[in-house]
Amino acid sequence: MRIDKMLSNLGFGSRKEVKKLLKDGAVQVNEELVKDPKYHVDTDQDVVTVHGEEIQYREFIYLMMNKPPGVISATEDDRDQTVIDLLELEDRIFEPFPVGRLDKDTEGLLLITNDGQLAHKLLSPKKHVPKTYFAVIDGEVTEEDIQAFKRGVVLDDGYETKPGELVILKSGIRSDIELTISEGKFHQVKRMFQAVGKRVVYLQRLTMGPLALDETLELGEYRELTEEEIDALMGYQV
Repeated sequence: MRIDKMLSNLGFGSRKEVKKLLKDGAVQVNEELVKDPKYHVDTDQDVVTVHGEEIQYREFIYLMMNKPPGVISATEDDRDQTVIDLLELEDRIFEPFPVGRLDKDTEGLLLITNDGQLAHKLLSPKKHVPKTYFAVIDGEVTEEDIQAFKRGVVLDDGYETKPGELVILKSGIRSDIELTISEGKFHQVKRMFQAVGKRVVYLQRLTMGPLALDETLELGEYRELTEEEIDALMGYQV
């Protein structure tokens, strides 16, 4: 990879700014001064320093966010704050995007990456990647609802969902539940409960495939995935 492209991708400025950095003698490769922007770097083998600080090149970034309510799952929007707006500049330069969507008022696990191949794998309808949600329901959730979800329910547009696994954590006038589904239709969890005459008043995503929400993340916080989490996603087979 060209040294100017590498440095630009890592946030050291535009190509023009990177050329000045090189011209000023700030960059070394394997302890040798490099001023030619066309110089090719082996990103796996060469040691690159800028102002004496060693830098590591990587192509992809993998982030886990605890998405807060009121923020939309998009890269940009004219009216609302997006999950990308919550990222530090050093992460935004990789041009990541949210994998799938959480409703504006829904909280919880959101994977953000620039790895299009992984995103396609996790979002493909053919893969049926399971996602688990915690929800508070206005109304008493019953065994009858469990059986209905197990069979699949018919949504307001006539679509019949694939079976979902409903677990009642607390039943009453307001019920706490966990629901695992393997598809991602628009407002699906809310519409599934509408189909059995109930209303979701709070919704949080807990898992997506092998990835589970880090409970130490406050709303709006995020962190990079661990190597173990990345390996689990890469090797995940449904």
